Amino acid sequence: SIGDYFKAEAIPFAWEFLTSPEWIGFDKDKLYISVYTDDEEAYRIWTEVCHVDPSHILKTDDNFWEIGEGPGGPDSEIFYDRGEKYGCGKPGCTVGCDCDRYMEVWNNVFSQFDNDGNGNYTELKQKNIDTGMGLERLACVVQGVGSLFDVDTVRNITNKVSEIAGKHYGDSEKTDISLRVVTDHIRSTVMMICDGVIPSNEGRGYVLRRLLRRAARHGKLLGIDRPFLSEVATTVINESGGAYPELIEKQKYIHKVIENEEASFNKTIDSGLNILHERIAAANSKELPAADAFQLYDTYGFPIDLTLEILEEQGMTTNREEFDRLMNEQRERAREDRKKMGDLGWQSEDLGLDKSIKTRFDGYETLGEAAKVLAIVNEGEPSGAAAKGEKITVVLDHTPFYAEMGGQIGDHGILEGKNGVVTVSDVQKTKDGKYMHIGVVTEGEISVEDEVQAKVDAEYRQSICRAHTSTHLLQKALRKVLGDHVEQAGSYTANDHIRFDFTHFAALTPEELAQVEALVNEDILAGYPVITEEMGIDEAKKKGAMALFGEKYGAVVRVVQAGDSVELCGGTHLD
Repeated sequence: SIGDYFKAEAIPFAWEFLTSPEWIGFDKDKLYISVYTDDEEAYRIWTEVCHVDPSHILKTDDNFWEIGEGPGGPDSEIFYDRGEKYGCGKPGCTVGCDCDRYMEVWNNVFSQFDNDGNGNYTELKQKNIDTGMGLERLACVVQGVGSLFDVDTVRNITNKVSEIAGKHYGDSEKTDISLRVVTDHIRSTVMMICDGVIPSNEGRGYVLRRLLRRAARHGKLLGIDRPFLSEVATTVINESGGAYPELIEKQKYIHKVIENEEASFNKTIDSGLNILHERIAAANSKELPAADAFQLYDTYGFPIDLTLEILEEQGMTTNREEFDRLMNEQRERAREDRKKMGDLGWQSEDLGLDKSIKTRFDGYETLGEAAKVLAIVNEGEPSGAAAKGEKITVVLDHTPFYAEMGGQIGDHGILEGKNGVVTVSDVQKTKDGKYMHIGVVTEGEISVEDEVQAKVDAEYRQSICRAHTSTHLLQKALRKVLGDHVEQAGSYTANDHIRFDFTHFAALTPEELAQVEALVNEDILAGYPVITEEMGIDEAKKKGAMALFGEKYGAVVRVVQAGDSVELCGGTHLD
């Protein structure tokens, strides 16, 4: 209930839920309440409506929830007295003590005020209530166990790990840590994979990869010398499948992802661990040289976080700042190598043109039009003209030539002026929107300010269009055959072939390849119209358009539909 009486709704509901025999059925004498000192309304409801003994209510200035500027307000917590065996034994131990005796099981936050960031509060026009219990904490209390790892559904997972390892939970602290790590990480892993996350080296995929690898390593610490995580995942699915039926639906897929990642990591960890232990033994101090840690990462693919964890267990460290410096040097070398392999000098030249000047692209509508030469680059330098035989780059005011973007190669064609012809073999686009037509003067000469006929090689463009439209059909087919987790991770669309990178946990089998090929060919033979439209990003999402993860899109996007393939795309396509 929203409004002036929202406390009168929320507080009795929480109390009824916890104390009613039909629900949790807690003994009222074991429940304690904390309220904000000045919140007389909440105190009145606890005592007069819920009939809580005032001796079980603690007023405190700590019961005010806020995070600086923005909404906040008083809150009221409910604690359960778990008994003396969980307490610290100190006189006066009560709610708020750091020991485990009084466990918070519910909290009601009353968002009543808006903080301007300077400690000034005004009443919110729309008050609200954030109320809820800690499900796992509640399970600990109801089952009378010491921690989440002792709750039945979680303990069953630990028992499975114990069975595989031949170790018993509670025998030693060192063993217990590894058992808890595997238990916790495999639960998270199963849920993440079910939600569509797959192991990778960035973002949420990297979090998943670290969880899986850390679990695998702690399995080795337990003496497990074979892949085992998929086996434990079965227990997770059995325990949680009732509440999350999608786990059962995706069980085969979850197992496959875990098996592939664990097998991959085992290859890395076995060689890496041997080398790391050799370097640790050879170290003359408590610090492993950062160069050794970096070589393990750079040459052998051994994760730095794993190196740090193992060093900590050995009472050692490494210089993380020096490691990061070596990493940055490596990145810089990689950048320089990429530049040497194809960086074009004109990308950093101003060409004597105003930064605001952009080339207008007309290539969706036409393959030939009149244009004006704005600049010429000859031997890496701006030039007023170029003669036959010279390799040059030409900037036009507008163009029908598609520049290499989104994995699609640039167009071929000619620029034909009254005094000469340039044969174009590539087109690139600068960051500030200028199209660079790269080619050779094959007849006469060409000059800045010349009017030219820009003509795209129609046959070459059509070949690229066929390839690009096929790429969209390919992605759709891959998702049908392998699953909706498949996402584009890069591509190269040329006139005579395509390369399509995508997220999947294993190489395709010959049968899967045959299925994908058959689906694409069926779509081609169906002769679907290819419909290209511009629309708002929200409308495109409603239409089901696929976007590249991490790609930035404007308010208006270009949507390409071929059959049931719908994607956001700026490339050229068939009709």
